Amino acid sequence: MSLIDTVVIGQSSSVELATLGPGTVLCNYMSYVFMFLSVATSNLVATSLAKEDNSEVQHQISTLLFVGLTCGLMMFLFIRFWGEWALTAFYGAKNAHMLSAANTYIQIRGLAWPTVLVGWVYQSAILGMKESWGPLKALALASVINDVGDVVLCLFFNYIIAGAAWATLASHVVAGFMMIESLKDKGYNGYAIAVPPTNELLQIFKLAAPVFMMMMSKVAFYSLLIYFATSMGTQTIAAHQDLIQIYSLFTVWGEPLSQTAQSFMPELIYGAKRSLSMERMLLKSLVIIGASCDLIPGVAGTIVPWLSPKVFSLDTHAIKKMHTVLLPYFIALFVTSSTHSLEGTLLAGRDLRFINVSMTTVFTLGGVLLLLFSNLGFGLPGCWWTLALFQWVKL
Repeated sequence: MSLIDTVVIGQSSSVELATLGPGTVLCNYMSYVFMFLSVATSNLVATSLAKEDNSEVQHQISTLLFVGLTCGLMMFLFIRFWGEWALTAFYGAKNAHMLSAANTYIQIRGLAWPTVLVGWVYQSAILGMKESWGPLKALALASVINDVGDVVLCLFFNYIIAGAAWATLASHVVAGFMMIESLKDKGYNGYAIAVPPTNELLQIFKLAAPVFMMMMSKVAFYSLLIYFATSMGTQTIAAHQDLIQIYSLFTVWGEPLSQTAQSFMPELIYGAKRSLSMERMLLKSLVIIGASCDLIPGVAGTIVPWLSPKVFSLDTHAIKKMHTVLLPYFIALFVTSSTHSLEGTLLAGRDLRFINVSMTTVFTLGGVLLLLFSNLGFGLPGCWWTLALFQWVKL
């Protein structure tokens, strides 16, 4: 959805395209901090199903809905009262002219925070039941609503960045209600919310805390990329925004491998029919598929900004800056599917300490390298070479 926002806004204004950078940090990247909700839901639901206990499945969904709704309301309040302060810290004095548009964008998108996080719980619960058709229909319709809304509001009514925000908000709400209906079709109540007792909160915390730290490392690193790009001028921010959105689109190609591991492996590890030989066979298959698929998003994702850059921006200076970083961009994108398959396996096996330590170490090294490249004046290529190293070291 954010890629469509980037395309439509890029046809209208390079300045407002540049404002999407810090705006997406607070609306998109910050949401990945709460990825622990998805991981915890998939893991706990799949484990409960492996024990063939449907009442426990419903209880897990209800308690995680409470956690998701609470986190969503907290993020709504943060954006409402401290969002402009966070943007100011990102932009600095010399980019103050972009602050107003960016604040408009995050305030509208901020209304959707409770829906987004609760929707993640619904989606992960359904996927944990090894059912993908419901979430697919919901996300397909949400994408159509977002695309049509962007075109109508941004191009015809000239709302530009505000129109993109309203279109995304509407798509999140529709997707959330469709997820509820999909859950209902599986025999579970999507409106039942329960306050978890202390011992269950501790169980969720034990599972979620390392995942939270892992996602915080990722979010912090990508936020640092945008922070350093923001300090390089409007065209550089616009170029980076285009590339990072295309990059994000093609990195999700590996997400099904991660979700497959999280949905199927708990049954093989903890279920009544546990089988270590089947677990090893599944892991081998995921690694082979991930390695085989790496080339496809790498090549396709690089061809798009190389041959069709004007789809995303009409600014010739921004396009030139995009072309200077295509090599590190390709190298970073080339390894994403393999990384997803291995991360999903580690999450399914709850080997969270290793994930936590490794991600924290890689983030620290990446942050130091970004600072070094920035001080040496490497510009946008320095950011993307750091991202490429970040991905390969993480693997």
